[in-house]
Amino acid sequence: MTDSAGPGPDTRREARLPRRMIVRVVLRIAGSATALVTLYFLLPLDHSSAWFAVTMLVVGLIVFTGLVAFQVRSIFRSTFPGLRAVEALTTSVPFFLLLFASTYVVMAAMSASNFGGPLTHADGLYFAVTVFATVGFGDVTAKSEAARLVVTGQMIADLVILGLAIKIIMGAVGRSRKPGGVSGAQPPE
Repeated sequence: MTDSAGPGPDTRREARLPRRMIVRVVLRIAGSATALVTLYFLLPLDHSSAWFAVTMLVVGLIVFTGLVAFQVRSIFRSTFPGLRAVEALTTSVPFFLLLFASTYVVMAAMSASNFGGPLTHADGLYFAVTVFATVGFGDVTAKSEAARLVVTGQMIADLVILGLAIKIIMGAVGRSRKPGGVSGAQPPE
């Protein structure tokens, strides 16, 4: 008997993930999340100015866009695009949430009327996550027009992230898995 039913040389099969690679990716995810959260809690955000808040948000969103573009490119080149996509999502979404949480803490420190009182770092993160999850418990609310505009901006960006960014990342995974879809694919580092 001959085994002629197997895949031909042109058919790309995703190889089984090496355990070492999974451990490295999990450690990178944990390390980046730990570094981002530590930085967020160490920054003296409650002593910042309006100029700092606006600059931080604009620069942060530009960095976020660049990060997602870099990650999509990495997914296209990866031998294991699914694993690379998981890593991309688990690093970019926390960065995005911490960026808005930082903005909320700065805005609350600038004026108590923005959120009905000061926000701690934990409060800012809690509020950013509830807005992202569209839960809106109502215990922290945007009171001023400026705060409502920033929260509205986050809501719109949330929709873009949930729709467009995830579609782009998953589309990159799908295209890189197609036969001939990746030229010179290399494992993630």
